[in-house]
Amino acid sequence: MRSVVTIGAYDGVHRGHQAVIAQVKTTAERLGCRSVVITFDKHPASVVRPESAPKLLTDIDQKLELLQQTGIDATLVVKFNKERSSEDPAEFVQRVLVDALHAQVIVVGEDFHFGFRRSGNVAMLRELGKQFDFEVVPVKLIQRPDEVEEPVSSTSIRRALAGGQVEVAANLLGRPFEARGVVVTGDKRGRTLGFPTANVEVPSAMCLPADGVYAGHFTREDGAVHACAINLGRRPTFFEHADHSLLEAHLLDFDGDLYGEHVRVTFEHFLRSERKFEGLEAIKSQLQLDVAAARASMK
Repeated sequence: MRSVVTIGAYDGVHRGHQAVIAQVKTTAERLGCRSVVITFDKHPASVVRPESAPKLLTDIDQKLELLQQTGIDATLVVKFNKERSSEDPAEFVQRVLVDALHAQVIVVGEDFHFGFRRSGNVAMLRELGKQFDFEVVPVKLIQRPDEVEEPVSSTSIRRALAGGQVEVAANLLGRPFEARGVVVTGDKRGRTLGFPTANVEVPSAMCLPADGVYAGHFTREDGAVHACAINLGRRPTFFEHADHSLLEAHLLDFDGDLYGEHVRVTFEHFLRSERKFEGLEAIKSQLQLDVAAARASMK
């Protein structure tokens, strides 16, 4: 069977990606082909320019889950390494798109680039299509649904998160931004303050919003979902120079052991920026306000 194929890093599987995949599915159904997404096991930039590679919006597991939810027939994950980064675009097309997938149509964003030094593009694909009997369909980039005049992109989502604009990020993603990690033992200061938290260790390669307090949801391994107040930051009241931000989630109306669980935390509403307090009583008073604000925002 021949295929209708799209290729890309697909980090975030955002609204722009979803539009391309929708075109793939529609075309495949019309032609009686299978619909396929080709993506990579790691972001190409982490190999080509590791010193400036972007933080990831989705790890490989979440990306595959999101791609499956689109209803695509198959996803091919290509291992991306130094050898792959130096591969001639025409060789990749023949080896993967033609020989492996028997592509009949290739659907990509109009700004698509691939291969060694990003030398492959839509024009090159069209020339190769004449040789290997496939059509190329460039899709116009989806513009942001708000008043900002730019396409939806992983970069624009990272920029929104860097400003703590989790509502904007959700609008561009088509869902709330989610962080995943393991609940680890903390210093138990939250319990002492009367607001126990789950300390979620998120891999350093993953993108996180700006430091601050948020409202969202916490999903456990068993699928149970709890509204939560989230503190993401370096806790300046207790640490003068913390070297990284810590994600702490206080689950509303919950008391139990979460250590060792692989969990998911969605950031849905920005409540306030992180700040330093004069003492424990000041922190307690603010935490009461934060939890009340989180509870109100999640109704």
